[in-house]
Amino acid sequence: MQNVKDSLLHCHRLDKPIFRRGSGNDPLISFQSLGAHEYPEFVKIVEVGPRDGLQNEKEIVPTEVKVQLIDRLSDTGLSVIEATSFVSSKWVPQMADHTEVLQGIRKSPNVRYPVLTPNMHGFQNALAAGATEVAVFGSASETFSRKNINCSIDESMLRFEEVLNAAKDQQIPVRGYVSCALGCPHEGPIDPSKVTEVAKRLYEMGCYEVSLGDTVGVGTPGSMAAMLRSVTREVPCRALAVHCHDTYGQALANILTALQMGVCVVDSAVAGLGGCPYAQGSSGNVSTEDVLYMLHGMGIQTGVDLSKMIAVGDFICHSLNRKTNSRVAQARGSQL
Repeated sequence: MQNVKDSLLHCHRLDKPIFRRGSGNDPLISFQSLGAHEYPEFVKIVEVGPRDGLQNEKEIVPTEVKVQLIDRLSDTGLSVIEATSFVSSKWVPQMADHTEVLQGIRKSPNVRYPVLTPNMHGFQNALAAGATEVAVFGSASETFSRKNINCSIDESMLRFEEVLNAAKDQQIPVRGYVSCALGCPHEGPIDPSKVTEVAKRLYEMGCYEVSLGDTVGVGTPGSMAAMLRSVTREVPCRALAVHCHDTYGQALANILTALQMGVCVVDSAVAGLGGCPYAQGSSGNVSTEDVLYMLHGMGIQTGVDLSKMIAVGDFICHSLNRKTNSRVAQARGSQL
C-alpha cells in the first residue's frame, strides 16, 4: 500500500521541469508537466456569475444584491468579472437594471468588468453607462441563433462587425462567445467545422478572445477534444476560452481536456449559478469554486482565493434563498 501511495505522490509532484511553448506570433505560455500531460502554469478565470449566472433566475434579483455580489467578487483576486448584459428587458428582464448595476459597483483597478452587447443599440447604451469592455455572443447553431438573438448566423455577424468597428474607434476591447459549441437543444450535435467557422469570423473581426460554450452541458472530453482540434487550426489557443455547463456532470472533465490542449482561460460562475433561458434543461455553469479547487490541486495558479470565493457563494445563495451547486462548497459545509 505504501508503494501505491508513493507512486501517487510521484505522479502529482509539482517540481517537474517547467517549459514554455509557442508558435508563430503567439506569445510563449508557460506549461508544467504533470503525469502524462502538460498543463499551463497559470489559468485566467472569467467570472460570469453576475451575468450568465443570474440572467435565468425566476425572481428579479434586487440591484443592490447584484452590486454587492460583484463588489465581493472583486475582492477574491479575479481579474475579469462579467457584470451585466445590455439586452432588451423584454427578452431578459433580469438584466433590465444593467446601467444601475454597472454604475453602482465599486470598480477595482485590477479587475475588468465586460458587459454583453447583442448589437449597436446595446453597445451604445453600454458605452453611455461607462462600459470599458464588451462582449458579443454568436452561435454555432442556426436554430439557436434565431431563437436566442432573433437572426441568422450570417445576420449576427453583420451586427457584430458593426459593434467591433465602433469599439475599435473607441478603443474598447471586445470578447466573443460561440454558444452551442458542443451541442444544441434544437439541432443536437454540432459539427466542429461550424464552431470553427464562427470562432474564426469573430477572431478575424477583432475579438481578442473567443469563448467556446457548451451551452446545454452535453459535451464530453471526446467531443471537447474534437471541437478544439478543429478550432485551433484557425484560431490560436491563446485567444480561446472554454465555457462549460454541468448538466451531465462533465464540466470539469471537459475543462481538463481543454487545458491539456493548451487553452488557458476558463469561464465559470460562483456557486454554479446559471442556465440558459433559451436552452431548456440546461443546468448551471460549472462552479468557480470547483474549478479553483481542481486547478489549485494541480499546482496551477489562478490568483483567486478559494476561501473568499466560497464566502461569496454563501452570500449569493443566501440572497437567492437557494443551495449552492458547488460540490466544494457543499463539502466544506457551506450549504444553507
